[in-house]
Amino acid sequence: MTAGGYARLQDELKRLKTAERPRIMRALEEARAHGDLSENAEYEAAKHEQGLTEGRIVELETKLRNAQVIDVTKLSGSDVKFGATVHVVDTDNDGKARYQIVGADEGDIKQGLLSVASPLARALIGKSKGDLVQVSTPGGLKTYEVLKVEYK
Repeated sequence: MTAGGYARLQDELKRLKTAERPRIMRALEEARAHGDLSENAEYEAAKHEQGLTEGRIVELETKLRNAQVIDVTKLSGSDVKFGATVHVVDTDNDGKARYQIVGADEGDIKQGLLSVASPLARALIGKSKGDLVQVSTPGGLKTYEVLKVEYK
């Protein structure tokens, strides 16, 4: 994963541990104060949220512990590989886009972060400026031309 993706996961973990976990504990204490827990919907909802939050904490801790962080600024080359920023044009409508190929947990298409596991990223890997790639999408087959490959 990229250093930015690693930092985002660390931030999420910190938020869950320092803000969400204490908030849920307060909700549990408040629900317990209402009496009979067997028919207490607030208590059940808080317990459910606690389980989801604790599960996400464990998941994030595992991902961070096992992460291999790649410094994209030390990469170079003319072909697309993990960490590359790729400028493409949709050959059907001349729509241009810029994507950085990032780890599976980092993908956010709205921010131009394309998961390495996505069909478009898999098609782009190994390509260079001027190459065409075809990707099967829900809207049909799309063709993109690689305009530029950079590492920054």
